[in-house]
Amino acid sequence: MSVSTPDATTVPNRGLITLAVMLATIMQVLDTTIANVALPSMRADLGAAQDTINWVLTSYIVAAAIVTPLSGWLSDRFGRKEVFLISVAGFVATSMLCGIAWSLESMVLFRMAQGVFGAAIVPLSQTFLLDINPRERHGSAMALWGAGIMVGPIIGPTLGGWLTESFNWRWVFFINLPVGVIAFMGCSAYLPNMVRRVRKFDFFGFGMLALGVGALQLMLDRGAEVDWFASAEIWVEATLAATGFWVFVVHIINSPKPFLDPQMFADRNFVTGLVFIFVVGIILLASLALLPPMLSVIYGYPATTTGMVMAPRGVGTMITMIAAGKLVQVVDPRKLVVTGLLLTAISLWMMTGFTPQMDGTIIVTSGLVQGFGLGFVFVPLTTVAFATLDVRYRADGTSLFSLVRNIGSSIGISLVSLLLTRSVQINHAELSTFINPFNPNLTALLPPGSAGSTSLLLQLDGMVNIQALMIAYINDFKAMMLVTLAAIPLALLLRKPGLATTAPVAHLD
Repeated sequence: MSVSTPDATTVPNRGLITLAVMLATIMQVLDTTIANVALPSMRADLGAAQDTINWVLTSYIVAAAIVTPLSGWLSDRFGRKEVFLISVAGFVATSMLCGIAWSLESMVLFRMAQGVFGAAIVPLSQTFLLDINPRERHGSAMALWGAGIMVGPIIGPTLGGWLTESFNWRWVFFINLPVGVIAFMGCSAYLPNMVRRVRKFDFFGFGMLALGVGALQLMLDRGAEVDWFASAEIWVEATLAATGFWVFVVHIINSPKPFLDPQMFADRNFVTGLVFIFVVGIILLASLALLPPMLSVIYGYPATTTGMVMAPRGVGTMITMIAAGKLVQVVDPRKLVVTGLLLTAISLWMMTGFTPQMDGTIIVTSGLVQGFGLGFVFVPLTTVAFATLDVRYRADGTSLFSLVRNIGSSIGISLVSLLLTRSVQINHAELSTFINPFNPNLTALLPPGSAGSTSLLLQLDGMVNIQALMIAYINDFKAMMLVTLAAIPLALLLRKPGLATTAPVAHLD
């Protein structure tokens, strides 16, 4: 078996490889949000309680988070193409098992397996697109990859709602079969065979990282249900997470052959990119977690209308990603990142003007602007983050990039949900202080003899609830805007990538 290393410009069937890889990526990313809207129907069929059905989501998230850092070592040890194909095939097979699940226990088990197989798909797809494209085409390649990563979660709830309403919740998982089969066939036929790199597996390092990531994800997912640090469970999970991460950091610094080489963190662009993608993760999925329930509860939108109102966000993201893929070749990527963050902050500022009486125009407009902003951030950020990183760290780098983005999403969703809950309680208490039958100013505005009416007080309480909820959403949007603005100075830490020579793509003939 001989090894050759032609330039990325000589890779055949680049278009077909990109199509196959992106089909697999979109399939996996969709499953992070597509099942959310199917939970009520799933709960009835599986006989699960309200507080246990969320394990369908938690099991997938935790399993994927733990295995994601492992994808770099697996691809180096067993081959990127082989690991990618096994991941796609396993993901499709476990999706079918989820679709035929007969109990909550079986569903949670199959979802864990689905998370295990799906964990490597996103980071390896990014690695493949960087490998098969020369340096000058990395911007366009990351535009295509980013479109799938960021648009997938946006259309997931809409597609899941349509499948659940038109068929049943099982089709949320069955839909992966045709997509997965096409992706597997295309990847099997066209993906290049990459040279393998023998690396000793650091069991202790991986174990500590898995402990930290798993405990953190459990804490973030379970916190709202058990009232956060009022629960002993959250304290245990927080302690385990802190211990795991601390021991892992100390271990990789002092170990001769650590699970992740600490030298990769000497690349300033890569480290800054990790911080930025953490912020992007917070903004993207946190806003997606807030908007559907807001549109449903305050405005009474059905699932289909909610999807249509939120669709321009995905359209805006796709448009600017395509544009940014071209602009990154001629414009300083740091300027594009700052522009994107400013547009995102403007969209969140627009969202602070939401009222219960408005129509959908400002929702669509702010979503479109936010889509523009996120698209301008994601493509140049991803391009710059890997522009100066040594090729030997690329597989580990992409897995860490995906892990940090997912952790940012989990933290963002948990924080905005916590702020929303607490803010609603405070706002309701303040707004309802003077709404009682003994307030002469209130009784003067009511029809004679109706001040003590229970039904009238219930109607007033409902109005107060809507106002309190709206104020809470606005407070969340303000907080996200501040986070976005605070991230802008980080762009000063990015270095403009030079026109380095194209890294070779290794094949096995």
